Amino acid sequence: MDALPHWLPAWCQDHFGSRPAEVLFQHRSMSAVFGLRLADGTDVVVKARPVEDRIEACVAAQTWLAGHGFPCARPLTPVVAVGPLAVHAEEFRPGGEILSGDSPEVAVRYGEVFGRLMAGLADFAVAPPRPNPRWVRWDHEDPGLWPSIESLDEKDQSAVPAYVVETAEKARRRMLAAELPRVLGHADFEAQNLRWHDRHVWTVHDWDSLAWQPEAALVGAASAVFPKLGPALLPPIESTEAFLAAYQDVRGRLFTEDEHQVAWAASLWPVAHDVRWEALHGYIAVSGKALWDQAAERLRRAHA
Repeated sequence: MDALPHWLPAWCQDHFGSRPAEVLFQHRSMSAVFGLRLADGTDVVVKARPVEDRIEACVAAQTWLAGHGFPCARPLTPVVAVGPLAVHAEEFRPGGEILSGDSPEVAVRYGEVFGRLMAGLADFAVAPPRPNPRWVRWDHEDPGLWPSIESLDEKDQSAVPAYVVETAEKARRRMLAAELPRVLGHADFEAQNLRWHDRHVWTVHDWDSLAWQPEAALVGAASAVFPKLGPALLPPIESTEAFLAAYQDVRGRLFTEDEHQVAWAASLWPVAHDVRWEALHGYIAVSGKALWDQAAERLRRAHA
């Protein structure tokens, strides 16, 4: 309890009429997330992150999906500014297991869930959340190849392998050449952000990571990051194929050739971003080898 931010007990009192009595969990990364048991016995999750215009749209989309039966935590409060922070609370959905693996069979299960997610958002109207999350922000308007991220840009860029830069350049060029309508979708569809009960998804987390991009680009990125539990891992080519096929089956329509190519190009951008990050911080994890091994074939399928 002593580690809680000073503002949090009073915030809970104001919004729930009860103060925290027990900390169930806490996690700090790009956001600070606190699982709390209040004095009246209610369990809630409070999320705090720097104020951005995009956050209200993301929470509104999460509210819409939860209200229409999609497996995600239902927001319990609107987004409220607390100094420099944007704060909201949502229901606590404990339990479930991580579904590990990158086989085609696992990819199908993730592709089906992503199809349900995107179908659920298709009828939801909201102002586009901008900017897009930095790991999928290939559509930025900053100078140069990469989106401007001061903590990365100030480092020695010569540490980034040439093949990573070349791959990112070709993939981005192909995506920018497409003239496809933009839609709302989840841009951090990683294994670590989902929980399962047996073969059924129990909950999808990280709704701050919504993006406004062509559907094929969102699906392509998800088809590459679904196995991720830490450092980026590109799944086998056949697993991305299986993910894309399962997604189209759920949505009841086939991608056009242009969409297929954009999806394959988009499958390369998140891992290129991650390998760049790793290189600039002094190491190349397994993701570096995966990108090296698969870039040529994925670029061929993208016609990039």
